[in-house]
Amino acid sequence: MTRYFRLTAFASIVAALAALHPQPGHAQSAARLFFEGDTVRGITPTGPTGPLCVLSSQFKHKEEIVWRVRVLDGRNGKPVDDKGLKSLAVQLPNGQTVAMKYGGHPNRGPQTDHFWSGSWQVPADYPTGSFTYTVVATDKNGKSKSWQPFNVGLSQLTVIADAK
Repeated sequence: MTRYFRLTAFASIVAALAALHPQPGHAQSAARLFFEGDTVRGITPTGPTGPLCVLSSQFKHKEEIVWRVRVLDGRNGKPVDDKGLKSLAVQLPNGQTVAMKYGGHPNRGPQTDHFWSGSWQVPADYPTGSFTYTVVATDKNGKSKSWQPFNVGLSQLTVIADAK
């Protein structure tokens, strides 16, 4: 009876460990992506509207919102670049999509980091108030994973009234 119990326990442990480690060929479909990022003020075509690359969640009409996102591979914790993803995009609540590009930053001077970025200039007639967005990563096989910021109004992106 003791030998049977040991054999059953051993088989259960092996089965549990096998479930934790995907089999070859299945690793890609089981991969998890982790997102980290922020929003900063960018440069509009008419020039800067405030301090550049400063963290912000509040923007006025005609200011540029820049999303900076790093996507990490859940298997090894390493960043996923444009060779690992087909695309990364921000979806706005009005249905508009902001395509993101992978590259070195800052754009001018010595590049000290690499991540995805994309920008959008707030239209003059965009409604004021908070809004949420979704970041969507699509892999080379067409599968997508998405991320949304916290559902807390005070920390969401907010279009504020222009100074008069």
